[in-house]
Amino acid sequence: MDLSIVIPIYNEEDNIPILLQSIEESLRDTNLEYEIICVDDGSQDCSLKVLKRLATVNPRLRVIVLRRNYGQTAAMAAGFENSRGRFIVTLDGDLQNDPADIPLLLKKLQEGYDLVSGWRQNRQDDTLTRVIPSKVANWLISRITGVELHDYGCSLKAYRKELIDDLNLYGELHRFLPVLAYIEGAKITEIPVKHHPRRFGKSKYGLGRTFRVILDLFTLFFLKKFLTRPMHVFGFFGLISLLLGVTIGTYLSFLKLVLGQSIGDRPLLILSVLLVLAGVQLFSFGLLAELLIRTYHESQKRPIYRIREVYSCENNPH
Repeated sequence: MDLSIVIPIYNEEDNIPILLQSIEESLRDTNLEYEIICVDDGSQDCSLKVLKRLATVNPRLRVIVLRRNYGQTAAMAAGFENSRGRFIVTLDGDLQNDPADIPLLLKKLQEGYDLVSGWRQNRQDDTLTRVIPSKVANWLISRITGVELHDYGCSLKAYRKELIDDLNLYGELHRFLPVLAYIEGAKITEIPVKHHPRRFGKSKYGLGRTFRVILDLFTLFFLKKFLTRPMHVFGFFGLISLLLGVTIGTYLSFLKLVLGQSIGDRPLLILSVLLVLAGVQLFSFGLLAELLIRTYHESQKRPIYRIREVYSCENNPH
């Protein structure tokens, strides 16, 4: 299997037939052996009935039905785990992504990249509630994570299968797939893609997701910086707290023992004790985090490195 196309579906009954037909047309001249995986994420309309009907006449279509609405991240994870292609392409089921861009993504992927992300340069969404917040979020994510992309929210992306196999999705992390891929050592790029206005149904995105995005962003920042060395962050702040506490305690001891001044009613005494206790606690958190990270890697047999290629005389004879 050359290609798996993963499409999360939630209440898109009118869009599904048009989308599948557009995918067939866009790949007709590519000679690729491909499958289309539609993951019904607990749709409340007739999306599942439409998918089941189309699956009886389209041998390329596979339908995965989730028990309830788990969210787009879970739907993508289900599609990834059931994909069989060497390459994987994701897109939304609302017809705003253009399947005609799929060959362009695959062509760029074959230049040696592990992930190619779409960039909606001319977005056809509401400026105030969608476009402006998206631009701010993309700028913030790029600054914090160091992964420079213009459009994290574009679902139209292409991946190598071996990269997807290394990624674990949970929470709302589907929008941060490029960052997760970067942590795994992937080569990432983006290309401009077309974007269309929504024709049927209502958008599932809104400003309400901003808070969850911010929390996930902090999680990813920690994973990117300290996934294999959590003691570096906890130990650093613990050391600073201990040094400040000990310094203040030494100063108060000098006042008490040398100058004979009373220190029992000084706020600095409480601050010194708190800083020392906080330093000890942070060191303890760091040690616990180190143990958890070791368990995480060893129990899953996950290496702390990724090998891209191996060259030798045997497999590269002159």
